[in-house]
Order: sequence, then structure tokens, then C-alpha cells
Amino acid sequence: MTVHCFLSNQAVGKVKSGRKCKCGLLCSSAMDSQSTSLLVLCGKSSAEIEFAKSLKANNPLKLLDNGELSILLHPEIEKTEEESFQMDFFMNSLSTNTFGRLLIWSPQLPSTHDIVSHNFCELPIGTVCVADVQLKGRGRSKNEWESPKGCLLFSFTIQMEDGRTVPFLQYVVSLAITEAIKNVCDSNGLPHLDVKIKWPNDLYLNGLKVGGILCTSTYTSKKFNVSAGIGLNVDNEKPTTCLNAVLRELSSVAYQFRREDILAAFFNKFETFFSLFTNEGFQTLEELYCKTWLHSGQRVIVQEDIEGQMVENVVTVQGLTSSGYLLAIGDDGQICELHPDGNRPLTCFDFFKGLVRRKL
Repeated sequence: MTVHCFLSNQAVGKVKSGRKCKCGLLCSSAMDSQSTSLLVLCGKSSAEIEFAKSLKANNPLKLLDNGELSILLHPEIEKTEEESFQMDFFMNSLSTNTFGRLLIWSPQLPSTHDIVSHNFCELPIGTVCVADVQLKGRGRSKNEWESPKGCLLFSFTIQMEDGRTVPFLQYVVSLAITEAIKNVCDSNGLPHLDVKIKWPNDLYLNGLKVGGILCTSTYTSKKFNVSAGIGLNVDNEKPTTCLNAVLRELSSVAYQFRREDILAAFFNKFETFFSLFTNEGFQTLEELYCKTWLHSGQRVIVQEDIEGQMVENVVTVQGLTSSGYLLAIGDDGQICELHPDGNRPLTCFDFFKGLVRRKL
């Protein structure tokens, strides 16, 4: 089995480890010291509810570090503080056929991504795992990030057959997030928050990063099993800003974004986009994507090795190539494809520094 990691960065914000969980379902103050992690299962229909019951009865799910899991069904938990994820609100707003219909919620996890990727074959396609706090979230190149309360932190499962299209999936996810936020604004009579996509997988608002996407996959039985993870700052103003902080600057309405509403709107939009993407290709979404990203017309310095000398040139970003990299044109009219420099340290977070080009 071969593992493929695609350009990704789910980092939302670092916090100190050992943060207390306020929802009252777990007794310990830090995940590292807990012997058991709690997962709560919730289904949209009777089919998902029955599947949740079988998961609880058989308990096939595992943590990456082989820690113990405690599984409860949604009706079995007591109502907790309003900060906790309201599963009923989410399910009532969900209108999908596949995605999000089986929900796994935890007050605190090392990583939602590890839950879905490590247990992929035990879960229906479209299963989502949500955590109030995530202590060992992963970004690009296995960078570890810790995300506080107020973030929408979730990962879900997807299956694809055409490996050539898998790198584009992160773009579909990014676009679905930005469109979901617009839909929530429209539904509640709010001013639009102009969330933009920074290629390849970051989300920016007012020049500050508010979210990111991580997509990883394994190939087995002639299919790609993809785990997609998203982190979005909804109600945590640190370390950058969040949706609710910007909304307060734009409007005096009492409404605040809820993670449940955004997650449901995301899946409603993603299912439509994913169907278009699978059946007709990314080109059906590319125009909307390029309206939403930060880079059309952006001037970028690229590096080129000419007879052993590293030469810098300026090119203008035009869009995406058929392989998912940046399409650009040089001042000399030469069309090229831009790639991150494979010789640069993978811990560098700015893909637009040290780009190299390949002529098309």
C-alpha cells in the first residue's frame, strides 16, 4: 500500500498543550494524560443510526497510538455547556445523500484526521469526525498544530478512482468552505465575509490566515481512500482572527457563526461540487475557484537553473494547469507551470518563495 501526501496545511493556530476541556464529559485536563478518549456517534437517518449502534457494539475503531476509546451514542450523553458541538442543529441543517450523515464527535482528540484515516475501512464514505479541541493536528510535511476551542475542526472520508484528479480535491474542499460561509451569510441576512483561498490550501480573511486544508490518501483495491481535514477559525480570535470577530466589525447584528451551521452548509455545498468534479472535471469549478483565490494576475519571482546558474525571473499567475500546479506567463510570453522548489526545507510555509518553473 502506497501513501500519497498532497500539498496541504491544516494549521489554524498553536496553543499550549494541557488545555482543559470545558465540556464536562472528560475528567482529565489534557489528552496526553487520559487513558480513554470519548467518541459520540450520531446518525442522520435510521440507516446511519443502526450503523452507529453496530460500531458501538463491536468497537472496531482504533487510535493511532493504540489508546483506549469509549463510544457512546448521541442519545446517551448528557446535555453539556453551550460551547459543545450541537449535533441536532447540524443534522437538521444537513441535506446530503452521502457526506456528513454519520457524525463522530469528541470534546477533545489528538487529531480528527487520524481517527478517519486510521479507521477508514471501518467507516462509511462521507463519515465526519469533529472535535472541540485538537491537540496534535497535522499540517503540511507532518508539522504539528494544536487548535483551541472556537475552531471548526473536522475530517471526513472520500473515495476516488482517478488518481490524476486526486490532487485537485483540496481545491474543491477549499471552494466548498468559502461558498458555505457565503451561504450562511445569505441565509441570515449578514454581510459577506470575503474569505479567500491562498494556493494551494490556506484560507485567508482580511489578510490573515483563518483556516487550512489537509488531504492524504492511500491506494488500495484500485481506489484512492482520501481523508480530508479542515480547520477554520470560527470563534477564536487568537492567534490571528476569526469569522465572528470580523463579523462584529461589519455588523451590529446579534448573530454569531456557529460551527454546526458552517459544517452543514459545507457538506451541502461539497456534495454538489464533488459530483460536478467527479463527472465533469475540475474545469467546471475552475472559474469560480479563480474568482475566490488570491492569485489571478499576481506577479511571482521564480528561479531557473541555466547552465549551473540560478536565475530569477518574474512571471504572472494566470490559473491552474491540468496537473493542478500554477499556470503562469513570463514577460517574454513563455507559458510555464510553477512548482515549489523540491530542494527547499519542507518546513517553509510560503509556497510563493523559491518557486521554480517548467516551460509548457
